[in-house]
Amino acid sequence: MKKKVALVLSGGGARGFAHIGVIEELEKQGYEITSIAGTSMGSVIGGVFALGKMDVLKDWAYTMDKRKVFSLVDFTLNKHGMVRGDKVFKKMKKLIPDDKIENLPIPYAAVATDMIEKKEVVFTEGSIYDAIRASVSIPTVFTPVKSGHKLMVDGGVLNNIPIDHVTRRKGDILVAVNVNSGIPFTKPEVLEEDHKKKESRYNKRTREFYKQLQKITPTHDEEDLSYFNLISRTIDLMTWRIDELSLAQHQPDMLIEISREASTLWDFYKAEELVEIGRSAAIEKLAEFS
Repeated sequence: MKKKVALVLSGGGARGFAHIGVIEELEKQGYEITSIAGTSMGSVIGGVFALGKMDVLKDWAYTMDKRKVFSLVDFTLNKHGMVRGDKVFKKMKKLIPDDKIENLPIPYAAVATDMIEKKEVVFTEGSIYDAIRASVSIPTVFTPVKSGHKLMVDGGVLNNIPIDHVTRRKGDILVAVNVNSGIPFTKPEVLEEDHKKKESRYNKRTREFYKQLQKITPTHDEEDLSYFNLISRTIDLMTWRIDELSLAQHQPDMLIEISREASTLWDFYKAEELVEIGRSAAIEKLAEFS
């Protein structure tokens, strides 16, 4: 009989691709995921898994560097955020059709934050894409989602590892995946030549991205962190501290950790590498757990 798993996936931008490797390894070793909850990128991977389309997302993610990642970035001068996020979700919907959360084969929850009421919003019904879009709305980067009297941003503002919102079943194993861990990072072996090619293409696009950001928030001090890097580091530090407090309060049966040094929030071109990082971390932890 397969071991039942209640799975919780943290937010962490591009590092969330590691969740794919974890899920694949759990299933390979005979675990059955019977419920799932996620925040931000964790809500994306968890939702797509619940839809039964994780392979589709993975295949697309592996081509990110060839499909001009930044062509999916729709800049806006909206005072609430720099990116609308419409392009990437429109593309995803072409590959993976929307559905109601209540129609999914397993219980699923996505967590966002209501800035008006200053509390968590937990989506357990309605459009899965509406839930994900609210959950991934990183403050100052993605425009928030308005719904009625709510103004929703990334769930990681209050609860980046939503252990308290995953559905539990008798006898299941509570597994949490934290892609913001403070553990040292050991990079798995990759083809260095292929990695350099990807990095070269990505850096060119990154420079183009920064040029756009400079138009919005110019800086005159070369010693300062760039605006975008400052946001990234601030979010990383904030979520790392929130994660530590959350894990101290809600301890899972198994915690699979991915170093926050594995990539920045925005390194989506590293999808293949990050999946393998997640797989390696799962193999190591499952060996300890057995």
